[in-house]
Amino acid sequence: MTTGDRSDFDVVVVGSGFGGSVMAWRLADAGLAVCLLERGKPYPPGSFARSPHDMGRNFWDPSEGRQGLFDVWSFTSISAVVSSGLGGGSLIYANVLLRKDPNTFAHEPLPGGGAEEWPVTYGDLERHYSAVEQMMDVQAYPLDRPPYDRTLKATALREAATTLGLDWQLPNLAVTFGNDVDRPVPGEQIPDGAYPNLHGLPRSTCRLVGECDIGCNYGSKNSLDHTYLSAAHHQGADIRTRCEVRAFRPYDGGYAVDYVEHRETDAGVGIPPDRLPLKRLTCRRLVLSAGALGSTFLLLKNRSMLPHLSPMLGARFSGNGDYLGFAVKRRGRDGGVGRFDPTFGPVITTATRLRDTADGGEGRGAYIEDAGYPEFVNWLVEEGVITQTAGLGRFLLERGLARLTRRPKTSIASPLSRVFGRNTLAVSSLPLLGMGRDVPDGWMSLRGGYLDVDWRPTSSRGYLRRVDGAMRDLSAAMGARYVNPLWWLNLLVTVHPLGGCPMGTGPDRGVVDSYGRVFGHPGLYVADGSVMPGPVGANPSLTIAALADRFAERLVDDAAG
Repeated sequence: MTTGDRSDFDVVVVGSGFGGSVMAWRLADAGLAVCLLERGKPYPPGSFARSPHDMGRNFWDPSEGRQGLFDVWSFTSISAVVSSGLGGGSLIYANVLLRKDPNTFAHEPLPGGGAEEWPVTYGDLERHYSAVEQMMDVQAYPLDRPPYDRTLKATALREAATTLGLDWQLPNLAVTFGNDVDRPVPGEQIPDGAYPNLHGLPRSTCRLVGECDIGCNYGSKNSLDHTYLSAAHHQGADIRTRCEVRAFRPYDGGYAVDYVEHRETDAGVGIPPDRLPLKRLTCRRLVLSAGALGSTFLLLKNRSMLPHLSPMLGARFSGNGDYLGFAVKRRGRDGGVGRFDPTFGPVITTATRLRDTADGGEGRGAYIEDAGYPEFVNWLVEEGVITQTAGLGRFLLERGLARLTRRPKTSIASPLSRVFGRNTLAVSSLPLLGMGRDVPDGWMSLRGGYLDVDWRPTSSRGYLRRVDGAMRDLSAAMGARYVNPLWWLNLLVTVHPLGGCPMGTGPDRGVVDSYGRVFGHPGLYVADGSVMPGPVGANPSLTIAALADRFAERLVDDAAG
C-alpha cells in the first residue's frame, strides 16, 4: 500500500498497532509529514484465511516464505502470539477496550530488587482514554436485546459471577453491532463516514460468528485499519506495507531508517534476510511502535548506534497475567446437557473482575472473560472428531449391508442424525480468558542474535493460583467441570506481552519518560506495549492507545518548539 516514493519525512513510525496507528493519525492530523512502515500486508474484509490450507500458511517467517498474520515467539517459560499486518494486534484481538483500574498505577517493590513504578496516573490518561474510545466507536454488547439475548456464554458467566459475589460488566468493545446503538442489527451494511476506509470495501455489523481472533471478514471490528489508519491515510500519511525495519541510527540531526520490502511474489519462497536489498528513509523524529517484543528487539540490535541507552532496556517484561482455562461438559438444571454455545456472538462479551489489594481486594487483581471461537473449531474438538468418525463408519456399514440385502427402506435421516447428533462437548464447553497483574520481573536480551526472555512464573505463582481458583469456582457455578491442560504441561502463553522499554522518571529507572521520549536520544520515541513498567491488568490495548495519544500531543509540541 505504498502511497509515494518520498524518502525524507518529519516523522517515521515503525509498526501499525495501537501505538503506531494512533501516533500516525495524530501527527498527520497536526500537519507533519508522516511515513508509517508496517512489515505485514493489508487485510481487507474477506481476505482473512479460513481454509485449513490457507491457515497453514498464515504465519510470519519471511525467511521460510511465510508472510502471514500470526507471529509466534517461543521462550523458555512463556510463549507469545502477536500479529503481522496493517492494523497490528487489532486484527486478531478480541475487541475489548477496558481502562486500567485507577488504583493500579502502582509503585510497588519487586522480588529481586527494583520496583514497578508508573510515572503517569489515571488522571493523566483520562481524557486520552475518552478520545480513543470515541475514535474506536466503542459499543457494549447488547445482551438484553434479541437475538443477542441468546448468547448463553454471556448469561452463564453473568449468573456465575453474581452467585459468587464478583464484579461483572459488559465491557466496551470496538465492534459495530448496529449503526444505531439502540437498534442493533446483525449483518447491516455500515455506511462510510466523512471518508471511505482505506480498503475501499463495504463493511457490515457484527454477524455473531466468533471469528474476531482470526480476523473479521465482514469488517464488523472497528480495527485500526478501519479507524486510525484510515484517518491517517485521509490526512496524507504515507503508509507502506510489507516494509520491515532492520536498522536505524542518528543521522544529520534526526534518524536514518533502513528497511527491506517483502514482495508479494516472494511469498512461499524462503529468502534469507540478508539477501533482500535495503531501502532507506530519513526523518527528524522516529517512533518505534513494533510492539513489546519488536521495539525492544530493534533497540537491542541497534544499541551500538545509540550510546548511553538506559541500562533498563529489556526490563519489566510481563505477560499481563494471561491465563487460559476451560469450563467443560456443563450440565443443565434438568441433568441434561447444559449449553454455552461459544460460537454465538463475538469472542468476548463479558468480564468479571477479581479485586486488587489496591482497591480493597486480596492479592493482585485479575479479569476473567468468556472466550468464543468460530464454528469450524467445533468440528476439530477431539470427541466430536472421534464420534463422527465412528458414527460415519457405522453409517457406511449399514448402507453397505442394506445394498447387499436390497433392503427396501430408503430413508437415511436417522442414521445420518446419529453421525452428528451425539457430539455435545463443544456446545457444553467454554474457554475462560484470564489476565491481570502478574509480577513484571522478566528481562529481554539478545542471545545469539535472537531475542530471549528470562521470565519465570515463580514470583507470580500466587497470582496464577488465584486466577486458576476463580476459574474453577466460576466453572462450578456454571454447572461445569474445570480443566487446564496448559497448567499441567507447565505452559504459559501470552497474547499481551508488555515491557522492555519501560517508562520511568529517569534513565536509571526507565528507557523512556512519561511522554515516550527515549532518555539521551532527542527525537527518538517508543509508543507501544513495551513502555509499560508493569502489567495493565485489564486488556491493555486501550491503555497503549491512550498513552500513544498523550505521547503524540507532546511530540507535536516538541516539533513546534
